[in-house]
Amino acid sequence: MVVLLLVLAALLAFLQWRLWFGHGGAGEVQELSSQVERQARDNGGLRQRNDEVAAEVEDLKSGEAAVEERARSELGMIKPGETFYRVVEPASGSTSAEPATAETAP
Repeated sequence: MVVLLLVLAALLAFLQWRLWFGHGGAGEVQELSSQVERQARDNGGLRQRNDEVAAEVEDLKSGEAAVEERARSELGMIKPGETFYRVVEPASGSTSAEPATAETAP
């Protein structure tokens, strides 16, 4: 009877060891769960980016407004009859904000 009890205790110890530390054990399951969560977050971001690109492609296929906007911003194109004005900001160090004053001699 003692031998059977020792064999069962050894079997229980072996199974517990495999459950916690062996291949497919609790630690490995926890690591895989964290990888799945991380991948799900990444997939959500990529899915959102894909939706944005698909919407832009559809807009480019169906409407001329998007093509015109892109031609104006990226290629600098203007329509016939339009006048192009370039506004140049003055350099911050080259001009002073104070008006010049005339000095008088005594």
